[in-house]
Amino acid sequence: MRKVDIFDTTLRDGEQSAGINLNTAEKIEIARQLERFGATIIESGFPAASPGDFDAVQRIANTVKNSIVTGLARTVEHDIERAWEALRGAEQPHIHIFLATSPIHMQYKLMKTPEQVVEIAVESVKYARKYFPLVQWSAEDASRSDPEFLAHIIRKVIAAGATTINLPDTVGYATPSEYGAMFKYMKDNVVGIEKVKLSAHCHNDLGMATANTLAAIENGADQVEGTINGIGERAGNVALEEIAVALHIRKPIYGVETGVNLKEIKRTSQLVSQLTGSMIQSNKAIVGKNAFAHEAGIHQDGMLKNPLTYEIITPALIGDVATELVLGKHSGRHAFKDRAIKMGFELSDEKINKAFLEFKKLADSKKEIVEDDLYVLLTDQQINEKNTPVYELESIQVQYSTDNVPTATVSVQNPNGDKISKSAPGAGAVEAIFNTLELVVEGKVHILDYRVTSIGKGRDALGEAVINLSYNGEAVTGRDVAQDVLEASAKAYLNAVNRKLLKSEKIEEVATK
Repeated sequence: MRKVDIFDTTLRDGEQSAGINLNTAEKIEIARQLERFGATIIESGFPAASPGDFDAVQRIANTVKNSIVTGLARTVEHDIERAWEALRGAEQPHIHIFLATSPIHMQYKLMKTPEQVVEIAVESVKYARKYFPLVQWSAEDASRSDPEFLAHIIRKVIAAGATTINLPDTVGYATPSEYGAMFKYMKDNVVGIEKVKLSAHCHNDLGMATANTLAAIENGADQVEGTINGIGERAGNVALEEIAVALHIRKPIYGVETGVNLKEIKRTSQLVSQLTGSMIQSNKAIVGKNAFAHEAGIHQDGMLKNPLTYEIITPALIGDVATELVLGKHSGRHAFKDRAIKMGFELSDEKINKAFLEFKKLADSKKEIVEDDLYVLLTDQQINEKNTPVYELESIQVQYSTDNVPTATVSVQNPNGDKISKSAPGAGAVEAIFNTLELVVEGKVHILDYRVTSIGKGRDALGEAVINLSYNGEAVTGRDVAQDVLEASAKAYLNAVNRKLLKSEKIEEVATK
């Protein structure tokens, strides 16, 4: 059976989504999970973009062993050299170079003639092959490029040493028939095309990313690129979990294997959603919370008689199996650690102990502990790079009634270890908290987006707050959980500020090396 490689770009294209800002520890954790998921290639970032991006790519390349790790580069020597410095320690060093080939991009963005574009592409591939055994070249905006010119430049870059050719639908413009036909045209008209992998990269601007990707596979694509949960710029990328499950369920039609561990889909989706703060819509295919819900009476009747009447995918297939968490406030440390290991967490004894203490606190106040609760506690410990936050919330109090202006009072420990208490009013309880915290952190804060959602069910469910704000002019995302949503909101606010300060500290550290 033909093998189609899975190229995951959650950490590069996915992170370009508005409001997503991952730190290095979070990127490493996602990369580890993508390795468990079975991604053939993990695009870990853009090494030349910033010292922080370089550090993350380098650390992922030195951590991941069972997936190929790649980094993005423009067609300039500096980018290629920087990528090599970051990726030279990888098991199989791989670079991804891109250059636009559509008339509109060449004329208005690159301001180059087609002949100049060909020359730049060829020279960049030749230069990359001096360092990398695996060189992927992407024709940006391929779906709006002239087929004859596209075939011509592909012949040239293959001769120059490219090992993979990527044909992106960069702006999500193509239809399935058009996109599939482009792959067939290249298969039929490019000499040497059999020597390289052909890759598909689809965006979802018109809602056709999954259909276009499957059309590419039908017409000879050897690799598909996308993200977990379909995150990405604008309307996002193709969702890899949709492709993996579609190819599995309809294997007789497509006749391909991907090597994806389908049982890791739910956990991978959940991790990416939690760390990016990007919610999964309820009716999202494969991983939405309603993906296996049946409310209509006729559907319920059919399900009771035979699940196959309305359920073509089982929750168990993607690792979404309901399990009872037989842990409570009387459970011991050993049972807690055993459960963490069974859930796939690899934590030091110190971090297990910290997670266990948080679990005990939660068990004292929550009637029923569900696996989602434990997942949040363990994930927070697994990605915690620094033991002590820059700002740490000690207490919060809000005076509120419908007749009076809400006033918040917060106590926070600052970076110097001093306790600061401030109060401020607001139009509502949350605004009062945010106004007060702005006095504490001594910086200009502008709230860009804010939301609270429940983890699990019931009136005692944990509340997760996600806040996107700008702190002294730089956008950053924070998140935290608590049973009190106001407490969760305050912690998320401080988490965002801490991430900005710790990121600046880390970049300074990397830049001085």
